[in-house]
Amino acid sequence: MSLTILIIVLLNFIIGIAFGFFHKGKDDYQGILRNGAITGIILGIIFVLISIALAPGDISTSVGFLGIFGIFIVIIIFVIIFIAGVSIGDRFEALLKK
Repeated sequence: MSLTILIIVLLNFIIGIAFGFFHKGKDDYQGILRNGAITGIILGIIFVLISIALAPGDISTSVGFLGIFGIFIVIIIFVIIFIAGVSIGDRFEALLKK
């Protein structure tokens, strides 16, 4: 994995933590996950496009072997990483409120 992809993945995770931490509401986990999934899909598409532009030969986002299906899988991985960050940020917020 190249350094560019690692930075993009960490940025995605940190944005997810911030999203979960600053999301207002009474522990509405279903709403947080729904909004997190929508935001994660948008960020996943943006980050895949950025990673293709910055690291065109990287295996994780190449259109070569798996084609468009491979890019779809990478977007889903970005969404999962983002939602994990959202969950951690929400739990961190709950701990600080106590």
